[in-house]
Amino acid sequence: MFDSVGWGEILVIVLAGLFILGPDRLPGAAAWLGRSIQQVKGFASGTQDRLRSELGPEFDELRQPLADLRALRGRDPRRIMVDALLRDDADPPRPDPQPSESDTAPPAASPSAPVAARPPFDADAT
Repeated sequence: MFDSVGWGEILVIVLAGLFILGPDRLPGAAAWLGRSIQQVKGFASGTQDRLRSELGPEFDELRQPLADLRALRGRDPRRIMVDALLRDDADPPRPDPQPSESDTAPPAASPSAPVAARPPFDADAT
């Protein structure tokens, strides 16, 4: 949670809280903040456990892309692209078969069929 917050930022927040709340209310505010963070963590953990029990193995499948992204954190983007492009997959994806002309072509009109006239215009229908 505090991966991007350093000790300098925490010191500034504590000093700002000291000036805003005062020395007598700061310990109570810090205790309330700690209890609130613990409660939110408990809610998140309970929700995760409930989802895991209801979804079963599908829960891990849902979390796999997030784990893959976390594994890429801190790596060079160029290296990631080179690895992805040059990777030798054991079972490469197959392209979709191209439809034949008989599947996509409209049926040809027979030469003896009369050309359809323009349908009548109904002003009340529009």
